[in-house]
Amino acid sequence: MTNMPYSERVNDAELPSLASQIGRVAAPLRTQVLDVLREAILTMRFAPGQRLIERELIDLTGVSRTTIREVLRELAAEGLVRTIPQKGAVVVALSVEEAEELYEIREVLEGHLARRFVSHATDGHLVALRRAFTRLENVVESGGGTLEVLRAKDALYDVLLEGAGNSALRTSLSQLHARVSLLRASSLSSDAGRPAQSVQELRGLVEAVEAREAGRAAAAMTAHVRAAAQLGIAAMRDSALQQIV
Repeated sequence: MTNMPYSERVNDAELPSLASQIGRVAAPLRTQVLDVLREAILTMRFAPGQRLIERELIDLTGVSRTTIREVLRELAAEGLVRTIPQKGAVVVALSVEEAEELYEIREVLEGHLARRFVSHATDGHLVALRRAFTRLENVVESGGGTLEVLRAKDALYDVLLEGAGNSALRTSLSQLHARVSLLRASSLSSDAGRPAQSVQELRGLVEAVEAREAGRAAAAMTAHVRAAAQLGIAAMRDSALQQIV
């Protein structure tokens, strides 16, 4: 293996656990590898700023170079990886300032999303939203992991975006969520009580929506985003301080 700083290398100890996750389910190989590497990034097994070297990822997963390159392109599209000239693929690492700016925009867009959902959603959308919320609640109460909680939250957002009926808003929020994926995961995992608190915040949103109270729904959504931002950015600052120490 080429000599390089340890912080820039994939941890060899992860090889058996990553490879063993591939081939267990009846899904396309590329999809399985994408899921495995996405999970490794969102759970910080691959740290922000860490290089993802193709040769080492091939060894870790046991798949072809073509598959790895396709997966890295998809991860880049999701905002989890970026390509740096002369360095290759690197896990995205936002600065505190960038994170604060993104959450500021997210607060505005999601407040608007809540208002628009109230004014445009059908009764069927309300039923779908309640079902999505109940699923999220069950995941959290059963002790689901960070990724499982994120998937359940994404399903709830999908209903909100569908009911809001604004394709431009969907595109903007999808891109924004991709850029803050690591922060969302960090927010949920930085405090053991955060998933349950998140459920409480979103319960307020769902109840306001069901009552067709746009102002209250927007306020609940804004409070949810602010709470997530506070924890996510605090976790970033704490990580930066630990690296300095």
